[in-house]
Amino acid sequence: MKYLVSPFNKEAKIKFPEEITVYDTTLRDGEQTPGVCLRTPEKLKIAKKLDEVGIHQIEAGFPVVSNEEKRSVQAIVKEGLNAKILCLSRTKKSDIDTAIDCDVDGVITFMGTSDLHLKHKIKMSREEILNVCMNSIEHAKDHGLFVAFSAEDATRTDLDFLKKIYKRADDFGVDRVHIADTVGAISPYGMDYLVKEVRSTIKADIALHCHNDFGMALSNSIAGLLAGANAVSTTVNGIGERAGNTSLEELIMSLKIIYGVDLDFDISKFYELSKLVESLTHMKIPYNKPIVGKNIFRHESGIHVDAVIEEPLTYEPFLPELIGHQRRIVLGKHSGCRAVRAKLNECGIDVTKDELCKIVEQVKNKREEGKYINDEIFNTIVRSVRGPFEL
Repeated sequence: MKYLVSPFNKEAKIKFPEEITVYDTTLRDGEQTPGVCLRTPEKLKIAKKLDEVGIHQIEAGFPVVSNEEKRSVQAIVKEGLNAKILCLSRTKKSDIDTAIDCDVDGVITFMGTSDLHLKHKIKMSREEILNVCMNSIEHAKDHGLFVAFSAEDATRTDLDFLKKIYKRADDFGVDRVHIADTVGAISPYGMDYLVKEVRSTIKADIALHCHNDFGMALSNSIAGLLAGANAVSTTVNGIGERAGNTSLEELIMSLKIIYGVDLDFDISKFYELSKLVESLTHMKIPYNKPIVGKNIFRHESGIHVDAVIEEPLTYEPFLPELIGHQRRIVLGKHSGCRAVRAKLNECGIDVTKDELCKIVEQVKNKREEGKYINDEIFNTIVRSVRGPFEL
């Protein structure tokens, strides 16, 4: 067995869309994480690795931000990746023209639609933004681009107006509309309701761009797919503004293992991709980060370790090799004889039962003194119990 999840998952009567598109925005929204700045060579590395994984669409950047950003988008396009390359554009013809100049496959054009944004940021009326948005969609479609229209702060927008602007976009031939949960303020039940309302209004594809301010980005994305959406925005490691976005690896692994929906991605590269993004963005992965965190396959508690040595799935829902991760037994105050014996076996060291008990006791004492039990300290403990040895 490579994984084992609850049998009750199959009892839920749910249905996902036949086709689900994942468009990754690590290189755009992910880079908007405060303090993150990716140059062209770094963006190329991430884009190539995303393509190796099999991501359907890569949002390569926001080319009007700077000359470097435009060069990055152009460089990614020139790589000839299998993924479709998109970029972000404001609802301005000049932005669309910049995207055309980059030779991207499509654009995601956006406009704030909530009364809060209209009053305090955009300072335009609803009718005014309707005209502006449709003009930009029309311009992009006239140039043969894939066009997605994103209603920024959609989840705090008046429903009638939101449906109106999506319907108008649909009438203008938009390929996909995006529901942007800009500050992560909707619940999974709210998302279910909203997507069903939007789906009853339009024929275009519906995408979900969820932020994680309340820790519900993944749940909201799943709820939206079940309600009729068929595309999801993700970032590697869930990076992004404030609490970040829907995590790519969490979404794909949840769909594959929890729900049995396989999007045919090469998940064996997930850990490698995760570490690459961590290195290039300098955004450290939390130890307890789902799927790719350092602690996900580390075990210390004696009771757990005993079981994991016998059968890893006793305390793991899937084997780490699936995503290129690895298991590690950690020694500390909770360790028992079996964990220490396993570590000794790794080192090719044989000890008596009495020596083993003494080593376990010293391991616990050292950890309670605040020392991390690395190889050097472990070897010192073993030598103090049984004398010199050769590794």
